[in-house]
Amino acid sequence: MTTYNPIGILGGTFDPIHNGHLRLAIEAFEQCRLSGVYFIPCGTPPHRAAPHTSATNRLHMVQFALHNNPAFLADQRETYRTDACYTVDTLTELRAELGAQQSLCLLLGSDAFAKLDTWHRWTELFGLAHIIVMQRPGQPLGNILAKADPILLQEYTARLAPSPKVLHESPSGHIVVLNIPALEISSTDIRKRCIEGKSIHSLVPDAVAHFIQHNPYTTC
Repeated sequence: MTTYNPIGILGGTFDPIHNGHLRLAIEAFEQCRLSGVYFIPCGTPPHRAAPHTSATNRLHMVQFALHNNPAFLADQRETYRTDACYTVDTLTELRAELGAQQSLCLLLGSDAFAKLDTWHRWTELFGLAHIIVMQRPGQPLGNILAKADPILLQEYTARLAPSPKVLHESPSGHIVVLNIPALEISSTDIRKRCIEGKSIHSLVPDAVAHFIQHNPYTTC
């Protein structure tokens, strides 16, 4: 049987990146035995308002946050794009670069996965990557999907794998659900604390807190 070395893909505005993002990536890395995780800051998100922080500063913060973890990579392919950044396009680029046999794993929270049917060309994602859904305590994915689009629910049922082992046996097409510890941290709350002059230590890596302290406009 062919053995693959899965790579995790974690996208987001990272406005700013915080310890919740890192915890999610670490859990996926350890539970699924990933070979690495690509963090991809989004330049122009299609599903939400424009970020509060410049693309350059958000990329810098991601780079600072990942500095001591050689398995985590800051990927800037979306950072400076001015058109909408669609995940299907990014995964298509990565697939072309890394080859058809590379196992790619898109990391999503439960809420994001439940809205996957609203994403651009969303059904094509399964031909490009696996999807790892991160489920928090007290928020079972089944309950969240109860009101989801029937087509999404059908895809979920057909593609759900019993264990992360499948990520090492094929390059794409499956869904794996992981349990992760509760870590209630939000970028919105961090920006609010910055504006109010409150401490953000323990919420973001020290290097990110230092960057924000010396660039007070960054998240305001």
